Amino acid sequence: MRFLAALFLCFLILACNEEVVVKPAAKLRLEYPKKSYERVAVNCPFSFEINDNAVLNTANGCNLDIEYPGMKGTVYLTYQSVKKHNIDSLLYDAQKLTYDHTIKANNILEQPRVDPTNDVYGMFYMIDGNAATPSQFYVTDSVNHFITGSLYFKAKPNFDSIYPAIMYLREDIRVLMETIKWE
Repeated sequence: MRFLAALFLCFLILACNEEVVVKPAAKLRLEYPKKSYERVAVNCPFSFEINDNAVLNTANGCNLDIEYPGMKGTVYLTYQSVKKHNIDSLLYDAQKLTYDHTIKANNILEQPRVDPTNDVYGMFYMIDGNAATPSQFYVTDSVNHFITGSLYFKAKPNFDSIYPAIMYLREDIRVLMETIKWE
């Protein structure tokens, strides 16, 4: 027993002789490509501008996916025609989809879009927190066209980790909303 205690004491003394090296604090630095936008004409009753770094895919008819492969993010666009008396239900569904995330969201900021010159009206929702989607939006002309959009990442929703990518893509969503033109 004394032998083990002496051996332990030797290891303890020998282990304390090394100098402690303090490592500098590391900061995460993410650099994304410079933005450049181009108008895309899809075979749908609308057009808009997207980032040159994005890949546009047609999912089903006028439902589009704007993929950002380097960020593992996708903006899903869904187009619906406004039919007789269904604008209320389309608006309700778009708003309900956003506010279903209040369970995980810390905050939901609303930014309205009103452009009477181009007949574009809508809302941009910025959802902060570990919600499944950090941004959603809808745009409409209130008579014929209605588009909803949602941003999703192929990663666990950890808001702090994906925050730089969220901010980068929120700007792209803003540009999309500002440049939409109805045909």
